[in-house]
Formats: sequence, C-alpha cells, structure tokens
Amino acid sequence: MSLLQVQGLKAYYKTEMYGISRTVRAVDDVSLELRPNEIYGVAGESSCGKTTLIKVISGTVKPPLKVHGGSVEYQFKSGKVDILKVSGEELQKNVRWKEISYVMQGSMSVLNPVRKVIKTFEDIITTHEGIRNRGEFLSRIKEHVKLLGLPPDVLNSYPHELSGGMRQRVAIALATVFNPSLIIADEPTTALDVVVQRGVLQLLKEIQGASRNTVLLVTHDMAVHANVADRVAIMYAGRIVEEAPTEIIFRRPSHPYTSHLIDSLPVIGDKSVKNALKGSPPNLANPPQGCRFHPRCPRAIDICGTQIPGMRDLGGGHRTACHRVSEEKTTKEGRP
Repeated sequence: MSLLQVQGLKAYYKTEMYGISRTVRAVDDVSLELRPNEIYGVAGESSCGKTTLIKVISGTVKPPLKVHGGSVEYQFKSGKVDILKVSGEELQKNVRWKEISYVMQGSMSVLNPVRKVIKTFEDIITTHEGIRNRGEFLSRIKEHVKLLGLPPDVLNSYPHELSGGMRQRVAIALATVFNPSLIIADEPTTALDVVVQRGVLQLLKEIQGASRNTVLLVTHDMAVHANVADRVAIMYAGRIVEEAPTEIIFRRPSHPYTSHLIDSLPVIGDKSVKNALKGSPPNLANPPQGCRFHPRCPRAIDICGTQIPGMRDLGGGHRTACHRVSEEKTTKEGRP
C-alpha cells in the first residue's frame, strides 16, 4: 500500500517580462511512491528541482509555479486525496499540519522572532483544532516537547534565546504536534554543526520510528541519507535519474551522476584527490536534448544526446534512467 503516488508530474515556472516569455522546467515527468512507515530521501545538487517537488507534494503551488501534468494522490486513513484538486480551504482545514507537515530549511522560517515559542504552538493549535481548555493545552504541549528531548521552559523563550539546534528541535516539535501521516523535512540540518546535526537527525528518526509515519527527507548531503534514509531518489535537472534502497544505492550505484555524488563524500584516511564533475547543471529554461546529464557525463555515448532514457527496473526496488545501463544489461543477456 502507498501513502503517496506521484505519476508523470510536470511543474514549471512561467514568467513574462519585457515581452519575453520564459518557462523553467523545474520538475519534468517525475514519478515516485512513498510508503507508510519509511524515511524516503531525495538528493541532488542545488537547482535540481528538489524544493519545487516538495512544494507540489505539499500543495503549495503559487504563481509563477504551475502544474502542467501528472497526478499527486495520497491515501490517508480518512480516504484518498488528490492534492492538486483539493480546495485551499480543505487543504488548510484537514490536510496541512494534520496529515502533511513541513520542517522548513532554517528554523527562523517558522518561528516569530518577537513571540515566545508557546505562542507559535498556540497559533497552530487554534487554527487547526481550537483550544477549549487552556490548562489541558499547556499540559499537552509540555508533554510533547518533553518527549522530543526539550525542557518545558523552552516554551517561554523567544527564538533568539535558543541555540540553532534547539530552534530546529522546536520546529520539529511544531511539525509533529498533530502526528501527521507525512513529515516533509527540507534541508533540516542546514547551518548546524556536525554534532547538532546528528542530534536533529536522530530525533527525526526516533519520531518516525515511534509514530510509524513517513518522512520525506530532502537534502543534497548524501552522508545524511546514508545514515537515516530507507530509500533514496537522485534528482538531476528536474528528473529522477535513480532510485533504490539506501544500501543498494551506496554499494551499487548504476547512474554516473549517483556515482559522482557518492565518490565526492570524504572518507577517513583517504588522501586521494577528488575529481570535480566538469561543467555545471543545465539551464532548465533550455535543457539539453536527450539525457540532461550527458554534457557532463564521462560515460556518454551518441544516443545520450538524442534520446531521453526511460526508467529501467533493475530489480529489488532499484530503478535507473541511463542508456549505458540498458546497453550493458542487453550485452550481458546476449541480445543484439
């Protein structure tokens, strides 16, 4: 059973300035599945479409972003929901925070710098559920933050009085207060030192394990995915180029881009020079024909520049979009 099915999603930014129209194909024909009770990672360098993907998945589509095709369907306990067809009122009342919550990049994006933390909890509870008894509300929130390893007195603090790690834990506490089906974590460890990063990631993993919900973890840091994700999808230039269980993607990456991301990770004791990938990501307003990675790919062949590679199932939940993989598999099978 799936919690979320994304099929053939196309989400573009369309702008017009000084009589010139421009279309940026930020998410271009993406399909994926999220299952209940898992941590699903999405990786890729900046401007590959990760943030746009989660905007659509969370139902936060505002101009100039527009969905041009595909479907985004959830199977919640309350029934099936097509996030692209739900009204804004329904999203606000029954989906956001209750079914889908969002841990944003940078805790100060959700915390009001001139209001105490308890007031932010109060705003969220009041908007989505209402507060009938002040004493019960305070008791509930204190118990909630305590379970997340935060002292109750953090509720009476202003955001600037807390460390970066504490603020990010508060952001996670806000995102989990209704025990949603899906928690979207967008670069949750950005600007945190490695020790604090570990604590925040461990907290996310503990929450997911205890609540048995699903976490969509979006980060360019492959080391983070290696530590917490169950499955990982690799995005490049608006498309998913590889997806597999975490162990497989790190032990047997099949796409050249995935191999580069993994090879770029530092290894203790390894003093060899890391070779940078040549070139830069393509302009998604005018992407290259064929495989979008082929101008930078060290293994590219003629077909890569003319035909878009289809997603090939390699077995065991491993799929990849690469002409060379198809060519090598055909050769091994003895076919012409």
